[in-house]
Amino acid sequence: MANVVVERLIELLKLEPIGQLRYRGLSQDLGYPKVFGGQVIGQALSAAIQTLDSRVPHSLHSYFLRPGDAKHPIEYEVEVIRDGRSFSVRRVIASQFGKPILAMTASFQKEESGLEHQDAMPNVPGPELLEPELKLYRDHSDEIPERVRDLFTAERPIEYRIVEAQNPFRPRHGIAKRHMWIRANGNLPDDPLIHQSMLAYTTDYGFLETALMPHGISLMKPGLSIASLDHAIWFHRPFKLDDWLLYVADSPSASGARGFVRGEIFDRSGRLVASTSQEGLIRYAGDNQ
Repeated sequence: MANVVVERLIELLKLEPIGQLRYRGLSQDLGYPKVFGGQVIGQALSAAIQTLDSRVPHSLHSYFLRPGDAKHPIEYEVEVIRDGRSFSVRRVIASQFGKPILAMTASFQKEESGLEHQDAMPNVPGPELLEPELKLYRDHSDEIPERVRDLFTAERPIEYRIVEAQNPFRPRHGIAKRHMWIRANGNLPDDPLIHQSMLAYTTDYGFLETALMPHGISLMKPGLSIASLDHAIWFHRPFKLDDWLLYVADSPSASGARGFVRGEIFDRSGRLVASTSQEGLIRYAGDNQ
């Protein structure tokens, strides 16, 4: 049975039709100065899904154009680019106050079989041996600014258990790689499109932070400005987000005030179910000191 925070996320990703190929979604305040990028990606994918019958998404590519305001709804306009025999393509523009904040192109495919191979799943401790990331924030709640303390320590719809977990207020230098076990914090409906939309929401969380790890800084570091510039997802195989998935992220490069990260997502049996990539803005005042 889904708990309240999971049900709220499911509702958040359901959009209200407001015209032909136009939808409106509510926003979620997570304590950040702008709307969470994963929310916009998940809602944009949900908008595109509503324009198709049976085909499922296999890839999406998004560009973040402007910061979103978490206190106001977002409008989504879908353009039908193509409906072929096997593939369909949709373009989605997310807007607030009449200005675009995200542009997404998503491709959908009818079910087919073919050749198969994949990378091996890394051998890391299972989620049962790790503590929830939320416990870290609760253990160090006195270091969180009071105005956002309740938001950072509240129950979340997605549970994260990080192999390389550390105090976000006193991070250590490390290699640019992290392993996160992720799972919905309750049961989800048996609808693969809900699982895909929710995974799209989830993949933006903690992803770009991988590029900070070699520098010993975290999102809580004063003087840090960080924002996603683009985000891509490829869905390879069916999965269930209400069972544990392993999100493996690494950052092969950071330069020019940008960090690049890439990810692979495996289910508990070792199947590679999705891949991700992202580039983000990283400006740190300490670079000029």
